[in-house]
Amino acid sequence: TMAARTAIEKKGEAPLEQGERTRAGIVHRPDVDILEKDEELVVAADMPGTTAEDIDVKFDNGELTIQGRVNRQHPEDARYLLREFALGDFHRVFLVGEQIDASKITAEHRDGVLVLHLPKTELVKPRKVQVREG
Repeated sequence: TMAARTAIEKKGEAPLEQGERTRAGIVHRPDVDILEKDEELVVAADMPGTTAEDIDVKFDNGELTIQGRVNRQHPEDARYLLREFALGDFHRVFLVGEQIDASKITAEHRDGVLVLHLPKTELVKPRKVQVREG
């Protein structure tokens, strides 16, 4: 039923479309927390190594796309004694079932975490009805 449908869900984990990628290399799917509030959906994505300028967020026709570029910490020809840090870009796509006011979406980035606020449209916000004495 529609009532049981989640407000936001992961898009299929199919391989990334090559048309969206502008750089070769590893691509990570960032870990994400999603909270539903009365007024909005809040999406927090863990994207270590990124800055606000490295991140692109797109919301189009109910589809939320998050992309982040991670810049290399060391020169290309660096000689590693140990290398465990998997350097790569971030990419994640979600299908949003709620009606979102795209013009009011905001984003903030702090300490490698991207937080998106997706306000619900007036039509889907809970509404308190005033009861008057008759």
